[in-house]
Formats: sequence, structure tokens, C-alpha cells
Amino acid sequence: MKSKDMLNAANTEILQRLHTAVKEDNEDAFVQAWTDYANNIQESVLQEARGLVQAQDVAILNSRGVRQLTSEERSFYEKTIEAMRSTSPQQALADLDVVMPKTTIDAIFEDLQQTHELLGAVTFMNTSGLVEYYVNTNTKQLASWSTLTAEITKELASGFKKINLAQNKLSAWIPVAKAMLDLGPVWLDRYVRILLGEAIAYGLEDAIINGDGKDKPIGMIRQVGDGVTVTGGVYPEKAAVPVTSFAPEDYGALVAQMAVTPNGNYRTISEVLLVVNPVDYLKLVLPATTLLKPDGTYANNVLPFPTRIVQSAQMAQGKAVFGLANRYFIGIGTAQSGKIEYSDEYKFLEDERTYLTKLYGHGEPLDNAAFIYADISGLKPVTYKVTTTAGE
Repeated sequence: MKSKDMLNAANTEILQRLHTAVKEDNEDAFVQAWTDYANNIQESVLQEARGLVQAQDVAILNSRGVRQLTSEERSFYEKTIEAMRSTSPQQALADLDVVMPKTTIDAIFEDLQQTHELLGAVTFMNTSGLVEYYVNTNTKQLASWSTLTAEITKELASGFKKINLAQNKLSAWIPVAKAMLDLGPVWLDRYVRILLGEAIAYGLEDAIINGDGKDKPIGMIRQVGDGVTVTGGVYPEKAAVPVTSFAPEDYGALVAQMAVTPNGNYRTISEVLLVVNPVDYLKLVLPATTLLKPDGTYANNVLPFPTRIVQSAQMAQGKAVFGLANRYFIGIGTAQSGKIEYSDEYKFLEDERTYLTKLYGHGEPLDNAAFIYADISGLKPVTYKVTTTAGE
């Protein structure tokens, strides 16, 4: 049995292998690393469960991430465990008449939004069971006191866009040991939520920022909308706008660009999102947003306009994104079947079976003016103006 520190150290090493496999486009290495990662999480959950075997206090269990299941969730996991114990799990799961409840995916989303700040900022929705989703792309007031003419009807219709949620698929392998089945529904739920959460989070932040739209979401730094030339499924990058100052007049002019929609309409802005690389935050943004107060202490993240600063390792150094967080839509959920399937593609240990669940979704900016790709490599630190009064 590994200690918690050993498990954490192993996770760090495995995640590095995952990153390397993705960079080298090595599918076999990725599969093996992901399976090792899943097994490590499973062992961690098993240790946690054994440590709390006598715990009956709901508050204690909740604090460890062990949820009290709804009747629908409990039924789903109990029947899934029964099918997994079968001598023919592939057939038993195919015959299963229950689907993964929407509340399970909701819980995964809640966990992700707490641990990944960017996912908590954008419009992140559970779209389980949906194939298409309509979003409002027009922030203008869609109403008129006059008679609905043909022109107004056309404008109303043009304010909505259909997003195909089935165009991108994410498959997550779930190795399940017999010992995990012995723990019962609440612990299987915890394991599945952690693993699916990691599957969703892995690469999703990169896709939200940089995704080129080819078999993945369209990122904030990409051009979208009418007139954009998409080549081979790839959306072009926006030109990076140089930003060298956060002075009120400069920052106001930057935000003002987002206050006009691509259709020439005006919209009110109450807050903007700033996504930066962690190194750039410390070297560039921190010096440009830190003020020395009269009492000798410092005030951090001081900007002329309400701004939510998010650090992301997926943002390239020297670059940043300014934007309207609620104008980025990302929807992910299970397929309409909502089932966990038996997979005989990968066999690893004798007392362990591998299962598969499929997640579908898509993400993209809702309009081209909602996000500005910026070059902040020349951002200057805040300067202080010192004045003297005659006679002093």
C-alpha cells in the first residue's frame, strides 16, 4: 500500500508523462499513462475509504468529497456494480436500463469550477443527452414596440446560433478493481467523479484558450463569426494587439472595443476577464497593477475597471486574453445513452476490468468582439507621480 505522499508524487510523474505523450502524439504512451493515472486515483480512493470505514457522520464524509447520493444516483451505481460483477459484464451493461444521472455530471462540474478558475468564469454547462444547443449570439435587446416587420423578424432569427454538441468526443477509460466494487455506490461515485473530472479538465483549459476548432473547441484567441475563413476545420488566430499600459485612458479604450458587438450594437460591460501566464503575472501584470499605499503597504491587482485575473499555464508567455467571460460557451455531457460501457480493448490486471464512458461537447466564443488577444510583453510597471507644494 502506497502512502498519500507517494501517490501524490506518482501523480506528478504520470501527469508529466501525459504531457509528453500529447506533445509527441504518442497514443500508446498516452493510454498507458492515463491508465496508470486512473489506477493511482483508484488506489487513493480505496485508501481514503478504508480510513473512513467507521465514519457515519455526513459532514465528515462530505468534507472528504463523499456525497450523499440521490435515489436515482444510488440506483444507477447499484445496478452498474451488479452488471460489473457479472461473468459477462459487456452483455450485462448493454442490457442495463439505467443511465448516468444528470446530477452526477452536475457534481463533476461543481468540482471542476472550484478547482479550475477559468472553468468557473466561463459559461460552463452540463449538456448531457442533448445533441444540439441554441445560444443567443446577439446581445441587443431583442424586442420591439412596433409591428413585427419582416426585417425585425429576420433580426430576431439571426440572434440565435445552433451549436452541434456531438461534433467533439472525449472517451475516458475507467479501470475498476473488484475491491472498488466492494466499497459500494458512494465510493464508486467518488472515483468516477474524480476520474471523469480529470478527463474533462485535461486539455480543456488549453482548448478554451487556444483550441483551433478542429476536433476540439474554438479558443478565445481565434476568429469566429461571419466572414471568417476556416481552412481544414481550423479557425485562424486573431492578431495580437500590443498592450503596454494599464493607465485608465488606455485600459478604457481597450475595454471599449468589447462594448461594440460585430453587428454594431452597444452592450454594457460590468467586468472583464484577463487570462495570463503565471510567469507573466509575476513579471508583468503584478508590477503594472500594484500600488504603494500611504501607510507603506501594497494593494495588488488594482485596475481602472473591474477585472477578474486568471492565471493559466496554457496561455503562452508574452500573450494574454481580455474578454467577456460569459460570452464563452462550453457544453459537455454524456451521450444520450448515458451508459458506462465494458471495454475489452485494454486488459491490464487480472482482478481489474476496464470500462469506457463517452462525453460529447463543444465550446466557442459567442461573438468575435467578446475577446481580445493581446501582446503584453511590453507592459510597463505602474509609475508614481510625485509633486511638491511651494513652501514645503
